[in-house]
Amino acid sequence: MSRTPGTVRAAERTVRAALAAPFCPRALAALLYALLALPLALVALLLVVAGLVLGAALSWTSPGLWLLALTVRGALAAGDLQRVAARGLLGETGEWAQRLSRRRRTGPGPRGWRQALLTERAGWRAVGLVLLAPLAALPPVAAAVVGYAYGPLLLAHPLLQRWNHITEHRADGSERRVSLEVADVEFDTWPRLLVPVLLGALLVLLAPRLLRWALAPHRALLRASAGPSSAEQRIRTLEETRAQAVDDAAATLRRIERDLHDGTQARLVGLGMHLTLIRELIAAGAEKERLLSVVETASGNATAAVSDLRDLVKGIHPPVLDQGLETALATLVTAGPLPAELRCELPNRPAQAVESIAYFCVAELLANAAKHSAARHVAVDVHGDAHGAGGTLRLTVRDDGRGGAAVGAGSGLTGLLARVRTVDGTLECVSPPGGPTVITVNLPMG
Repeated sequence: MSRTPGTVRAAERTVRAALAAPFCPRALAALLYALLALPLALVALLLVVAGLVLGAALSWTSPGLWLLALTVRGALAAGDLQRVAARGLLGETGEWAQRLSRRRRTGPGPRGWRQALLTERAGWRAVGLVLLAPLAALPPVAAAVVGYAYGPLLLAHPLLQRWNHITEHRADGSERRVSLEVADVEFDTWPRLLVPVLLGALLVLLAPRLLRWALAPHRALLRASAGPSSAEQRIRTLEETRAQAVDDAAATLRRIERDLHDGTQARLVGLGMHLTLIRELIAAGAEKERLLSVVETASGNATAAVSDLRDLVKGIHPPVLDQGLETALATLVTAGPLPAELRCELPNRPAQAVESIAYFCVAELLANAAKHSAARHVAVDVHGDAHGAGGTLRLTVRDDGRGGAAVGAGSGLTGLLARVRTVDGTLECVSPPGGPTVITVNLPMG
């Protein structure tokens, strides 16, 4: 089987990339971080432990309280330093890597500063980070030693064996030089020398991945110490969803006003003008054909105005939802732009607000599938549990398109997520390149 030049060049690029990966700037920056994390963690641990012990011993005095506050402040600074290092060397872009310690004063003056340090959870989370950081920093150092120290040594073993050896003195007085021996098997001759060489090459090639895996606990610790508490996260989510709901309501009102002004109002004004013209024509004894023409135009304006109002109302709350979500979704799927299959099992009827959100989610996802994914078929699956108002409505839309959809990528999913979060719902998007795309929306029933 012949290989095309393009295939050969692609294979060569892949091999070169694999060989250069352990020594690319990103991998070397991660190595530097792994080597710096443990010394920094140990220094911070010694200082914080000393400050806590001495401050606790003197906590009944004012200097003891100040020492505790300064210790907490030092822990916060140590956490900030590690997050800055993670952002600069590991390329972390998450919110936790950008977050630096900011304290709120609970009172005026230095005493308020001290009280804020001693009472806020962020400071004591930073103290916990300092106490646990050395344990989390050990696996990266071990991975760095295995991948970047033992790997090259084993890879170069055939060249280094004449210097890298020990002399073993036997009972009979003779000496034997041993360079590399495992389980009484000495790797000093061919083809046994290939074993350490291959093992060293494997360790070097896997060094970046080993280091990334070893850094995972340290990243998780930094993320936990920097992130808000569950109550703070809940408050933030409520604030965001409230702001989004207000913005959505304002946008809806502006859209309704614009549609009424540009569409329905203009048609009603035209209808009034035609009615006035009809009255004048009747008073003037105009011909029947002319009267019928003006009446027909006025009738068309009235029909168009009614249609505009119907579309406007449908955009606010589809009337078909009055017959239930299952009927509304069946109508929506039937009239959709793509062949679609609907499976709906709802033991209880959800709240009206939830029904409306579910309906508009399906409508938006069907439009996205037709517009962006080049899908040929869509499956809509709606299920609700039997726990009444305390249950969950799960809505899944799956298409066989090209995939690649993501929240925040301009596909309309960001707006859906904002709409779903107004009722404490969730949206998950799984869309690998090549498809399929599966969007799952979970909504409370009540």
